[in-house]
Amino acid sequence: MREEDKMSMTTRLTGGVLALCLSLILPAGALAAEKKKAPAPVPLSAGELYGIYANKTWIWNTGGGRFFGEGRHFVAWVDNGGKQSFAEGRWVVDDFGQMCMRATWTNNEGAARASTCFGHRKIGNTIYQRRQPSGDWYVFRHASTKTDDEFRKLVPADTVSLKAKELKQVLVTNR
Repeated sequence: MREEDKMSMTTRLTGGVLALCLSLILPAGALAAEKKKAPAPVPLSAGELYGIYANKTWIWNTGGGRFFGEGRHFVAWVDNGGKQSFAEGRWVVDDFGQMCMRATWTNNEGAARASTCFGHRKIGNTIYQRRQPSGDWYVFRHASTKTDDEFRKLVPADTVSLKAKELKQVLVTNR
């Protein structure tokens, strides 16, 4: 037998013995799963979240919210079927991938505090988002941003503050 053939046979035998030993130790399918294991989602850091939201307006179907970088001030307004309201408060981020809007919402019936939070995770360069605590995860920003990514609804222009100020004058005066 040639030396090359002996080396090849030794390599196959050693690899086979190792695979056999691992199959006896690991549960069925674990070895294959380990080889194909997908990367785990990683929470975005507070710094990453700040970079996404600071000095941006999140445009919603019924209005929008403005995330001021300085002081983390938050202002929003909505018009939901003719029922208008505005919000003033703060937005906060943490190193567990969470961004929360904590504000007092005012409409013609009164005012109430509310906190709405979104979780963020990434796998590679794709960011996922869900409403906390139990919303469904969806792609917030694809690795190569797509036109329908929710991320694209965050724009630099402040399209909210003036409308919120106008609503505040009307709603607070009418009470």
